[in-house]
Amino acid sequence: MKAIKEVKVSKDVFIPSMVSVGTLAKLLRVKQDRIADIMYDLELGNSEYDRVLKADDASLIAMELEYNPVVDDVAAFDIYPEPMPSDQSSLPARPPIVTIMGHVDHGKTTLLDTLRSATVAAGESGGITQHIGAFSVPLNSLSVQTSGTNSKTVTFLDTPGHAAFSAMRARGANVTDIIVLVVAADDGVMPQTREVINLATKDSKVQMIVAINKCDKPGIDATNIKHDLLSEGVELEEFGGDIPCVEVSGLTGLGLDKLMETIIAVAEISDLRAEKNLRAHGHVLEARMEKGKGAVATVLVSRGTLNRGDPIVAGATWAKVRQMTDDKGRAVTSATPGMPVTVSGWDSLPVAGDEVLAPSPSKKAADEVKRAVTNRIREKEAETLMDDVQSINEKRRLDRRRRNDQLLATSSKGGNAAPAPAPAPASASAYAQDEDDGIKELRLIVKADVSGTIEAVVGAIEGIGNKEARVSIIQSGVGDVTDSDVALAKTTDGMILGFNVSVPRNVEGMASQACVPLHVDTVIYRLIEEVTARVTALLPKIIEKKVVGEATVQQLFGIKQGKATVNVAGCRVVNGILAKHKTARVVRNGEVVADCKLNEMRHLKSEVNEVRKGMECGLRFETYADFQPGDLIQAYDIIEIEPTL
Repeated sequence: MKAIKEVKVSKDVFIPSMVSVGTLAKLLRVKQDRIADIMYDLELGNSEYDRVLKADDASLIAMELEYNPVVDDVAAFDIYPEPMPSDQSSLPARPPIVTIMGHVDHGKTTLLDTLRSATVAAGESGGITQHIGAFSVPLNSLSVQTSGTNSKTVTFLDTPGHAAFSAMRARGANVTDIIVLVVAADDGVMPQTREVINLATKDSKVQMIVAINKCDKPGIDATNIKHDLLSEGVELEEFGGDIPCVEVSGLTGLGLDKLMETIIAVAEISDLRAEKNLRAHGHVLEARMEKGKGAVATVLVSRGTLNRGDPIVAGATWAKVRQMTDDKGRAVTSATPGMPVTVSGWDSLPVAGDEVLAPSPSKKAADEVKRAVTNRIREKEAETLMDDVQSINEKRRLDRRRRNDQLLATSSKGGNAAPAPAPAPASASAYAQDEDDGIKELRLIVKADVSGTIEAVVGAIEGIGNKEARVSIIQSGVGDVTDSDVALAKTTDGMILGFNVSVPRNVEGMASQACVPLHVDTVIYRLIEEVTARVTALLPKIIEKKVVGEATVQQLFGIKQGKATVNVAGCRVVNGILAKHKTARVVRNGEVVADCKLNEMRHLKSEVNEVRKGMECGLRFETYADFQPGDLIQAYDIIEIEPTL
């Protein structure tokens, strides 16, 4: 048997001639503590974040992590965040970033609407928030007295509460300082409430405040909610813990002053500060395509100052900031820490959650962001190659195990080993899913309005299915449905699924002519229901036979039909009803020996259409006559049961 060789691909890593320990950790995708351990073992001395290493020492560390180091300043170039200063007490204060979180329909957006005197909730499809909204609220408009350290404004992030937006909520928690957990007094602790609690407890840097909402409703007792939260591990201040709790009403404004005072108090204790005189650092909250502007993204600045005209990089794309607008749509020329802005001028659509970084100011700053993007794309392609190779090796390992099992089974029977099939070729088909595995697929091309929701929609639907039918995402993207989407769906025998997007009339007509299924909605749970229904329809029907009557053969009669003699079974009905032309089966000694229709049924000398329990009759089948006394004849109905996932 020919041995199956594993494909070996070395993991190249490009290293500059001089590199800091912190940057090297990012290049090698490990924590700085791991680099420190290796430097200790190699006796390389100080492993502080800003310690600069020569290429030789950096290469030794890379080889310890099974990389193949290649010293190349151009290929190794990237843009990294500045290290945090060890002493932040002298930095300027920044606004607190507060994320409103909680279960769906617990009143998060209504609460925020009351704070900023807007009506976003009325404009959200299905009454639930579908995106991450970022808003700056001036405290002087709320009549909140503060000490004035970092409390001129508060930046709020409003995250969706639906289960499908887990990734968006998690991303919101990663950029926030304070989480306001909204719990409806009339609903209590729900699944997304627990999820938020888990998010908050995992990050020790994030503070949590509980807001029990809808306290204006009659008969509400917030004490029960507080005890439920305590049982979930939320230790409120009134029970000796350190988590503040405020009773509010987003509808009437009850308790909102106290909530804001609590937020400011927690923020002042946290002493939130960030550099302003620094190149911009931030995160993409969401991204979308806008007519006349192209790709735009909501960016939350966390450190430094972002200016109009600055080149910036986010993930595998870059921008020269052409225009910036604040949360109220007003044009701004700069954005400081804690400020959310909409940025246009992107080369391509960034991904929600990407870190936004500006290079150090220089004449070559624009070239630097382009070079960084080029290197990031190359690294991504290399990672994809490594994943492919690992898939090939895993496929071959399984093939080798299966062949060994076959050889052992053959040898244990004393036979000769069957020749092994040829090894799988080292190509994409070697690790692609087998098409003959019997699993039916609903192939989808998914389109959404912003990158944050495309992530949420794909995450919500890609797990729908079971071992017999499942969802396969052929392609996903941001923007309206196009003719190329229809062409791809026709080629792959797929369906187009759209969330909060438009379908031009000509594209809709093209889909209709091509018989391409197209479903667009503005509420995510309706999309999930549609996909679930279509995947369920792919499942095989469950067929059951329901016995409606039974009779036993007492004796046989021979009836002449022309020159032939045909056997007729003389029977007694022992259960239910036997009807003419029903499908029936003949059971002998527990085994079915015939299965066909009842062709003729007589009671005494009269032909009848049905006979009931206790009656005697003569039965003749359409294609069977080899009866024996003692046979059991069962008439049955065929019932189709709709399958479920």
